[in-house]
Amino acid sequence: MPPGTELDLATNLVIAGLCGLAVGIEREWSGHASGPAARFAGARTFLLLGFLGGAAGWLYQAEAIALAAIIIAAASALTVAAYVMAARRGGDQVEGTTEAAALAVLVLGLAAGMGHARLAAGTASVLVLALAEKSAIQGLIQRIGQTEMEAALRFAVLALVILPLLPEGPYGPYGGISPRSLWAVVLLFSGLNFLGYLTRRAVGEARGYGLTGLLGGLVSSTAVTFTFSRQSRQEPLLGRPLALGVLGACTVLLPRVTVVTALLNPRVAGELLAFVLPPLLAGAAMVVFLMRRTPTEMGTHHDPSLQTPLQLGAAIRMTIAFQAVLMLLAYVQQVWGSTGVLTAATLLGLSDLDALTLSMSRLGQTAGLELLAAQAIAVGIMSNTLLKFTLTLIMGRGTFRRTAAVGLLGFAAASALGLWLGWGG
Repeated sequence: MPPGTELDLATNLVIAGLCGLAVGIEREWSGHASGPAARFAGARTFLLLGFLGGAAGWLYQAEAIALAAIIIAAASALTVAAYVMAARRGGDQVEGTTEAAALAVLVLGLAAGMGHARLAAGTASVLVLALAEKSAIQGLIQRIGQTEMEAALRFAVLALVILPLLPEGPYGPYGGISPRSLWAVVLLFSGLNFLGYLTRRAVGEARGYGLTGLLGGLVSSTAVTFTFSRQSRQEPLLGRPLALGVLGACTVLLPRVTVVTALLNPRVAGELLAFVLPPLLAGAAMVVFLMRRTPTEMGTHHDPSLQTPLQLGAAIRMTIAFQAVLMLLAYVQQVWGSTGVLTAATLLGLSDLDALTLSMSRLGQTAGLELLAAQAIAVGIMSNTLLKFTLTLIMGRGTFRRTAAVGLLGFAAASALGLWLGWGG
């Protein structure tokens, strides 16, 4: 046996046992292993089940497959027998969570024994958390309505059925069209829309325009600015809360763009941090300041843009625009070089910052263009801020126009500082 093998084996077996022990402690703590309704296993039994799974994994690696199978089968049979005995008692005893957890511990122990100790430990942590948060999970399920369930099922079909069937590509000139990658973009932004919808449902509509703007920024800060500017004409007394919502949406835009960029191209995201940090700090400071000066009860706002959870149509339109922008940028870079890319980014920031983010993340995959891609995204953010400033001046009224315009000017000044810092000072 090579040096170090015994130590590795011992470590894997210990981790396998600890995975079982963690689950067993939770079962003991939750009361499922004691009292008249006690299940078959407590902390010690789960420890042994984890160890048995680890031993089976080690034997399988040692090519003693038959012996490993016997151990797993025997432990599984013990668990099934325990469930059958509990089911025969009738009443509320039929719940099989403990027995299912025992089978999961066997699998985790098997994985640890086969050398996947970190994976087993991480999965065991999630398993224990899920068992401990039973009430929270049940409460969440009770709050899920038909709309949310249908949206989740549709998203599953889009991700698990349609995505694998699409060809990889690319097809056509100027970088071509990659159907599977484009559909992944649709899924990414539909998922973000769904997350924003669920968050709104969780906190309620009546928490105020500031929170509405913060969450609406997950979908479209420009749409929030347009909606609130128009509403300031109808409800001039709510000018400050509406302005808070606009500045909150603009602030949320920055981490949203950064996160999407990091998911698509971490190197571009690293370059982008210097550009977005000043406006992010300025926006957060303005939001906190206005929150302290704005009454807590601010009424109810109905935002129709968040009533369709997935907003699949909007995601598809954005993806089509993204593909067109990709091909346009490839052409612009070929003809005019870096200056053309930044000019296109300025114009695109006025209409579709998401498409710009995706396009620049793709552009930054070429070695040496990471900084250019980050610069283009920052330029687009600046032009988008100026667009929202213009919207507030033209459409806004009263306190909203004054507060939002001053805030957006401060936001633009901080963005200019970020551009100066990111460009090298």
